[in-house]
Amino acid sequence: MTRIFSGVKPTGHLTLGNYLGAVRQWVAAEQKPDEALFCVVDLHALTVEHDPARVRRLSRQAATLLLAAGLTPEKCTLFVQSHVDEHARLSYLLECTASDGELRRMVQYKEKAAKAQASGEGVRLSLLTYPVLMAADILAYRTGEVPVGEDQRQHVELTRDLAVRFNQRYGYTFTVPKATHPVVAARVMDLQDPTSKMGKSGDAGPGVVFILDEPEAVRKKVMRAVTDSGDGGVVYDPAARPGVANLLDILAACTGGEPAALADGYTGYGALKRDVADAVVELLRPVRVRHAELAADPGTVEAVLRAGAGRARAIARPVVDEAYRAIGLLEP
Repeated sequence: MTRIFSGVKPTGHLTLGNYLGAVRQWVAAEQKPDEALFCVVDLHALTVEHDPARVRRLSRQAATLLLAAGLTPEKCTLFVQSHVDEHARLSYLLECTASDGELRRMVQYKEKAAKAQASGEGVRLSLLTYPVLMAADILAYRTGEVPVGEDQRQHVELTRDLAVRFNQRYGYTFTVPKATHPVVAARVMDLQDPTSKMGKSGDAGPGVVFILDEPEAVRKKVMRAVTDSGDGGVVYDPAARPGVANLLDILAACTGGEPAALADGYTGYGALKRDVADAVVELLRPVRVRHAELAADPGTVEAVLRAGAGRARAIARPVVDEAYRAIGLLEP
């Protein structure tokens, strides 16, 4: 049996990109005869300037949306990262295993550090080391598969490297995990800037579709999506025609089609946009309805998270205790 782990960071409202690139994979993963753990990684939200009340609110909203999207507590373990101390305990051991150089080579660190410096903010040390905490999130559970978006591939590779290095130095302790990705829409792009990922952490601009957007808001954003100049018609060419390719990727992910084949059915952008808008609205409709029901009963969500943290702790504690012994620390 393979153990699956993945997490979502509560730094913004979850988007269509989060849903297609990660959350829907998670729902599919819990149907397998494997053990699946999914986590709201709230500690990662502290790596940049933040409002404490907003982090708490978004953590609760993220957990509620994951349940609304179809995760079921009977089939998986859903919990909040900070509720399980083993994540932080193991992170320090892995900081003692990682090197400064490999952390500074992380693409997201370079991008976020440059953004923080440009805005006049200081760069927190945790921004540099958070890939190690992410590795601890994964390795604490002897995870075999990590379903993630394309932008997290580098972090999973670091996790693999740290697991191998620790095992070689101190004896076999961790499972070496692998990343898994969806076939299409692994990285949904911003509708107004199809060269940038549709991210939840940035400004709530017209290029970002949120899971909880009202249908008319979704339609307006999709119909205003940037397409590409030229008279080449609707062609799937991500390099030369990123705007059209993004719309086709989204439509394919919503309908189960193939982007290149779907392109053959359109002669103009208007019809493509209308079909994409309809598909997205229908895809998100049941999630929005279920979220409203769960949000009206917060005690149910809190009970799921408490039970999930208990199950997660029972799995992680023996692994982390073993890592403490392996690296040379005395038992209490």
